[in-house]
Amino acid sequence: VQLQASGGGSVQAGGSLRLSCLASGRFSSYHKGWIRQGTGKEREFVTSISWSSGTTDYADSVKGRFTISTDNAKNTLYLQMNSLKPEDTAVYYCAASRYSGSYYLMSSAFASWGQGTLVTVSS
Repeated sequence: VQLQASGGGSVQAGGSLRLSCLASGRFSSYHKGWIRQGTGKEREFVTSISWSSGTTDYADSVKGRFTISTDNAKNTLYLQMNSLKPEDTAVYYCAASRYSGSYYLMSSAFASWGQGTLVTVSS
């Protein structure tokens, strides 16, 4: 599956953005998620959604602020980000894996990633 993320941009703290990830292939049968990487930081799991159960998982740092959703008819994954903070500044990647769990979404051996979209949050 090939992924293309979009929707990044610059926003002030407290603002909102919605990221989109358009996929090719049978996207509906993949576990999906978002990961991010700030400058000089390690790649970090953000959120995931199970294709089979719809169960979602969030990093503690984004719980209550970010919402992951998917529209299988449009082959698109979304990330609604509210109450953004400067520490949310990062390149955001959508990811898809046949295997459930953040470990697999974070691993290039088990997941496909999009090209990333930059989110910049200013204070």
